[in-house]
Amino acid sequence: MTFDPAWNGASEGGTKHLSSPDQMVEDFLACVDYIGTRPYVDRDKIGVIGICGSGGFALSAAKVDPRIKAVATASMYDISRMQKNGFGDSMSDDDRLATLKTIAEQRWADYESGDPVLTGRGAPLTWDAEENPVGAEFGEFYSRPRGYHHRAIAQFTMSSTQSWMNFALLDDLEWLAGRPILLIMGDGAHSRYFSEDVYEAAPQPKELFIVEDANHVDLYDKLDKIPFEKLNAFFTKAFAG
Repeated sequence: MTFDPAWNGASEGGTKHLSSPDQMVEDFLACVDYIGTRPYVDRDKIGVIGICGSGGFALSAAKVDPRIKAVATASMYDISRMQKNGFGDSMSDDDRLATLKTIAEQRWADYESGDPVLTGRGAPLTWDAEENPVGAEFGEFYSRPRGYHHRAIAQFTMSSTQSWMNFALLDDLEWLAGRPILLIMGDGAHSRYFSEDVYEAAPQPKELFIVEDANHVDLYDKLDKIPFEKLNAFFTKAFAG
């Protein structure tokens, strides 16, 4: 089962383009509610695959929902850590305070206008690959026919950032103990430190699988790089018992 997150894409309700750690995780829990009530589904064989930010959401959901028996991630991003600390944990305390002040002022403006301001486009339409290699990677996917969709604008309400900075997704990973975790990443992925750190923090059984000659976005859609056989073997073993 695949889905658009609440308030994004084709999903209805709420403030469009709102991004919430609690809601993003709740989406996964609601999917388990649904598929576990289908007559053709074995409730003891429910697993989750999360790509990019959804990898973090999948792990966070499984952490509090033992109905999820196994989790695989690809190019996993910890959005809460990214928002709180910046890319590569590079954000200074002064920069963080300045960001929070800007968002706080924007909330009044949003309230008065009734039209929340969105963040800058996370996948730029044009880019300098040397100056902004991460933006170039996302732009080549989301802002080109390769991955473009008119509802996937790579922007969220600016005020959403506060929730991500305030609530950690991936604390208490030890709660996953006994349920297998597979973390897949490209050897050239700018995001690989997220998967590496989760691998160090997570309990057994766990595996970090590295795809050679692959960047972060390659594992979104490059059929010759996505390790389908590895995923199939992982879930087959996880559900064998």
